[in-house]
Amino acid sequence: MSLETAIFAGGCFWCMVQPFDTYPGIEKVESGYTGGHVANPSYEQVKSGTTGHTEAVRITFDPAVVSYDDLVTIYWHQTDPTDAMGQFQDRGDNYRPVIFVRNEEQRRIATASKKRLAESGLFDEPIVTKIQDAQPFYLAEDYHQQFYRKHPERFAAEEAGGREQFKQEHWDKK
Repeated sequence: MSLETAIFAGGCFWCMVQPFDTYPGIEKVESGYTGGHVANPSYEQVKSGTTGHTEAVRITFDPAVVSYDDLVTIYWHQTDPTDAMGQFQDRGDNYRPVIFVRNEEQRRIATASKKRLAESGLFDEPIVTKIQDAQPFYLAEDYHQQFYRKHPERFAAEEAGGREQFKQEHWDKK
């Protein structure tokens, strides 16, 4: 089995883990930070907005079971691709939506998927999610890993902060 990785930023990483974690072919989903200029940042540093990092998830997957294109589709359904400066109640540069691509094949797939989404008519606003080269990924502190399993009540409250309503309004009407 040859595993690959994908990195997505789409607001609070607590909410980005669960949709991928239970999908067949996904071996591991890790919360972390990427896209900044400080090595090994802490949550407090990233939250301060001074490191340039965004909260993200790194997904290890088996491409024989789940394709990168499938992962990008799951990603779109977890985000508001029209909001460049945060996601739902999470505001700021450290919550910006970005697809971090690891190679030209991922770039081609992500770019084509973004184009299809823009042409779909699902959104009145432009799709502003960035597609950028992957940068070093730093694991978040242990208490952030698998947060939805460790703290289901807090996770449910975070999800209720607009993400679920947005999904119903945009994705469930398809």
